[in-house]
Amino acid sequence: MAERYGDDLRRWGPKWSRHVGMFLAKGYWNTTIIGRETFPTEGPVIVACNHIGVVDGPLLHGCLPRGSHILIKQEFFHSKLGILMDWAGQIPVDRSNGRTALTTAKQLLDEGRVVGIFPEGHRGDGKVHDVRAGVAWLEVNSGASIVFAATLGTRPEGASVGYVPPPRSKLQVILSEPYVMPEVPRGRAGIEQAIEYIGEGLRAHVEYATKLTGVELPGDEGTRK
Repeated sequence: MAERYGDDLRRWGPKWSRHVGMFLAKGYWNTTIIGRETFPTEGPVIVACNHIGVVDGPLLHGCLPRGSHILIKQEFFHSKLGILMDWAGQIPVDRSNGRTALTTAKQLLDEGRVVGIFPEGHRGDGKVHDVRAGVAWLEVNSGASIVFAATLGTRPEGASVGYVPPPRSKLQVILSEPYVMPEVPRGRAGIEQAIEYIGEGLRAHVEYATKLTGVELPGDEGTRK
């Protein structure tokens, strides 16, 4: 599916869709955004975010100061909103084999774009218990800056993983300063080091964000109804 981004329509998508995301963040919900002022104004950026609720993707997309391409499970592209997500320039991920999505993301980073990813690969309690190799591979092979992001308030404890916050819900998106990962060796050893670096960084950032805002994580994995 890397070729799907070969036309200008897909690359133009984030320019309009981020404004839709911002409307949702500020017009529909009541979202506080912290850290936009330190976000890189140019060059490739990987935004690594915790994942607790179904709206984390569009919320993050709207709160970033630059248009972004976010990796999202491919099932959403087969829903009623699928064509909009495609036109918005988002990246479908087959979670059983994410190679195509990673190749597409790497291509976009090579063009100096912003790619958002949920390193755990699934929604959970937001504490970032593990990090998959995909985000590490992207960082090692692109050399992009990394910005850690924390979304808070998008799912309360005990709610379904498909929970959508009602209008004017108070949500939080906290962005870190950009980081450049230290150079690592090639091969599996480098990927393992990148997994550790990104995991530790994102966990620390989420902990910082909860203390800064006073908003707690849901504390559970979410019910599946």
